[in-house]
Amino acid sequence: MMRGIGIIDLHNHLLPGVDDGASDIDESRAALERMQSAGVVSVVVTPHLRGSSTTQPESLAARLAELDRGWSEFEELVADEFEGVTIGRGVELMLDTPEPDLSDPRLRLNGGEYVLVEFPFMTVPPYSSHPISELRMQGWRPVIAHPERYSGLDSELAVIESWRRAGGLLQVNLGSVVGRYGDGPRAHALELLSRGWVDLLASDYHSRGRTMIGAALEYFEGVGARDHAQLLLEVNPSRILAGEETLPVPALPRERSLWSRLKKVFR
Repeated sequence: MMRGIGIIDLHNHLLPGVDDGASDIDESRAALERMQSAGVVSVVVTPHLRGSSTTQPESLAARLAELDRGWSEFEELVADEFEGVTIGRGVELMLDTPEPDLSDPRLRLNGGEYVLVEFPFMTVPPYSSHPISELRMQGWRPVIAHPERYSGLDSELAVIESWRRAGGLLQVNLGSVVGRYGDGPRAHALELLSRGWVDLLASDYHSRGRTMIGAALEYFEGVGARDHAQLLLEVNPSRILAGEETLPVPALPRERSLWSRLKKVFR
């Protein structure tokens, strides 16, 4: 654990029985235990929700009722067994429509102005910056989940740059930094970090297996980037929850090759 950092996790799937995350409250409990032991002090749960359902009142009401039941069970678990962990709620909103209705506070991170969004099926649709611009024009602040994991990204990451120009923030998965999703997403994650484009990190933990939090913290410690980790895991997430602007994160120095490290040792 990297001491002195109280991790605030704004993307995870810990609610019991509502999506492809925790299947029941026992998995929620085990997941929270792992996250707390890795240094997590606050979580905002973000179950999947289709943006198109927000314009269909009956569909939205049914889905939110399901999430409310999971939230009630989760809230009771934390109150009874996890002293010192604070919780909030939101969703991971799939942008399968360019203009979702975000008027219900349960759709936004802790009910504030920020909303966690993703594109459908891990692919980038045409004109993908349009819904980001639309959300900003409506007064919301979109946080784009796991940009490093989308297929079809060009080497210059031009489409991700267009999301930033449109007003989107970038949330990279901790697991991507250490290769959890393969070499491609790791390379994209490190490139985004090296450009100073990443605004926050989160676990995207689906309540099974390793959280990857400890491994990612070890990576940042190893490259001498403790301050980056604190900005990405504590400072900016806390500012999002407070409704404040995130702070810029400096470019992360690129990982040195073994040869360059050896030259430094024998210099």
